[in-house]
Amino acid sequence: MTELRIDPFPPADAFARLWEAAWGGPPRGDIAAVLRRSLGHLCAYDDSRALVGFVNVATDGGVHAFLLDPTVHPDHRREGLGTRLVKEAARLAGERGAEWLHVDYEPHLEGFYAGCGFKPTKAGLMRLRDDEGSATP
Repeated sequence: MTELRIDPFPPADAFARLWEAAWGGPPRGDIAAVLRRSLGHLCAYDDSRALVGFVNVATDGGVHAFLLDPTVHPDHRREGLGTRLVKEAARLAGERGAEWLHVDYEPHLEGFYAGCGFKPTKAGLMRLRDDEGSATP
């Protein structure tokens, strides 16, 4: 059984391996610096103690929390781990004072997030930097 841990601050190299496997490229920025500003985060570890899942819960400092970067290693997908991470993140956010949990997702993930309890809403998104990190007009 995969173990979920709250706020473990994974080593940068373990996080980079998970991110590379799941997203096909290296993570951008310093994950420890991001996590220090978060409402909370969860990591999932397999029996060999390897990092195989992650989710970050950001906050506005008030009643809103934001689900960011739900990540499951490709070898552990379709096992219910993503759902466990999201539901535990929601529980944690509520326990820590959030009243609303927001998430953005691509259309093909709508069923997954509906299964986790999210209701669809309209939202907007503005890209502020291109892939190279330069500001966009």
